[in-house]
Amino acid sequence: MTWIKPSFLWMMYRCGWGAKAGQETVLAVEISRAGFDWAVRNACLSSYTRGVHPDRATWQRQLKHAPTRVQWDPERDLHLRPLPYRSLQLGLSGEAARRYADEWTLAIRDVTPLAHEIHALVSAGDLPSAARLLPEERPYPVEEEALAHLDGTR
Repeated sequence: MTWIKPSFLWMMYRCGWGAKAGQETVLAVEISRAGFDWAVRNACLSSYTRGVHPDRATWQRQLKHAPTRVQWDPERDLHLRPLPYRSLQLGLSGEAARRYADEWTLAIRDVTPLAHEIHALVSAGDLPSAARLLPEERPYPVEEEALAHLDGTR
């Protein structure tokens, strides 16, 4: 399974600013809107949520057959501390992983130097300069019915 992490700071938390063993390269992958929307429409929550799923057995069947899964993880600040709201993390397997690699990927950029530069500024206490270098992130517009099967944990 491969994961789409739409948040730069969440990714920095995950890879330790590109310093964790085996995670020294940080890539920004641009994918098509149609691909991301397909993945969301075909996703299942990664954990059982009462009120969203009729019962645990139904959720397990859905998870087994879903090409994508969703986790809602706490967003992070510049010190990588959790914030009181969550961001979507989207796991891809099977057909979704193939489509991601063969159809949806539009561009790949190495942002490792940017990660290191921002981390150096944070370490030096220059948060305003670090914040100015962060990639622009906007809320992703999505129709509510597309998220209805994924709600309850955000």
